[in-house]
Amino acid sequence: MVVLLQGASALAQTSVSLQGMLGNRALLIIDGGNPRSVAPGDAIGNVRVLSTSGDQAVITIDGKKQTLRVGEAPGNVRGAAPSLGGDHISLTADSRGHFLTLGSINNRPVKFMVDTGASTVALGRAEADRLNLDYKSGTVVRMGTANGVTEGWRIKLHSVRVGDVTAYDVEAIITPMSMPVVLLGNSFLNRFNMRRDADQMILSRR
Repeated sequence: MVVLLQGASALAQTSVSLQGMLGNRALLIIDGGNPRSVAPGDAIGNVRVLSTSGDQAVITIDGKKQTLRVGEAPGNVRGAAPSLGGDHISLTADSRGHFLTLGSINNRPVKFMVDTGASTVALGRAEADRLNLDYKSGTVVRMGTANGVTEGWRIKLHSVRVGDVTAYDVEAIITPMSMPVVLLGNSFLNRFNMRRDADQMILSRR
């Protein structure tokens, strides 16, 4: 759910969407920025999380209470609904040169690592189970591992979101191995023009 609050000035407005839940913490996207994990009682600017439960969070924007739910259609408060899609993603490399970011698959929060060498988005079976992906109805694929050849599954993800940019019908491979992050491979990346500048990566929608 996205909430847009427009003040009397008609210029100051804050959009907030609930991207998912991380335990009791709400994964919020504020004004189209990167997802931020916010615990009950904490605030980011004029947005404060009062409580969380299941797939919803109660927040205040400039003191006005709203209830957000994961995956709901856009809502608005005294203003037009904000744009739900963006065109650019900006990422910063960590100390090891990896581009890590929070995002979501099918409106469920995940941690991504950009991998330009991966042909598709790739995630482990345990993560797929957590996301309730019906991967066993996908196409069985043979995969080579350090322990020999094993089976994985090729599926289509309904949505993959990074920042305020969402791509739909993204191919993914589910591997039987445990993976600490979801690899953001070329089935997502090829939809963007990529530019590197030192430790910054900019993805612009084609």
